[in-house]
Amino acid sequence: MDFSTHFPIWDKLTPAQQKTISQTSFQRSVSKGTVLHNGSVSCLGMLLILSGQLRSYIVSDEGREITLYRLFERDVCIFSASCVMQNIQFEVIIEAEKDSEILVLPPHIYKSLMEESAPMANFSNQIMASHFSEVMWLIEQIMWKSFDKRLAAFLVEETLLENTDILKITHEKIANHLGTAREVVTRMLRYFQSENLVRLSRGTIEITDKKGLEELSE
Repeated sequence: MDFSTHFPIWDKLTPAQQKTISQTSFQRSVSKGTVLHNGSVSCLGMLLILSGQLRSYIVSDEGREITLYRLFERDVCIFSASCVMQNIQFEVIIEAEKDSEILVLPPHIYKSLMEESAPMANFSNQIMASHFSEVMWLIEQIMWKSFDKRLAAFLVEETLLENTDILKITHEKIANHLGTAREVVTRMLRYFQSENLVRLSRGTIEITDKKGLEELSE
């Protein structure tokens, strides 16, 4: 495997550090729906997504989910190594949204590299800052943006991710992404249908007016 194409700071590591990563990391295939990391219960290590799609989310005391961010090919996940990171006070769950191939760097190796390598420490801080920005953006959306706009933006994003205007996704799944109740999603989707923005059928949402959804989301 060519680590340099998947590890953004590969050329900034010493030969010894590169050797450590190549000898200790391992590739893992995960099927859709697999929970890779469950808060403080597990500590898998640093993840590099080779292919597929992961979802990071939190769950409220009432059991309601909300997606924090998604991870795609060539993205890096470090919250899956939260056991070696100090001052992480919230429990993030990471699951595979699609069948995925990931490269796992064990937590103890990741910790030692962060302690001895300034490039690795800086890289980790950059990832942390990026995810923090995504979470702050999410909070702003929840606080200041009406749900119809959030739902419209989500549907448009899904068409881009799936490269189709016919989305095979349940109302429950959308509710989990957006941190609301399924009934709220169903009610708003029915309104969208009455406005000829979407067409609903069992387990499927067909986008009939993407431009209208884009305008609504703005």
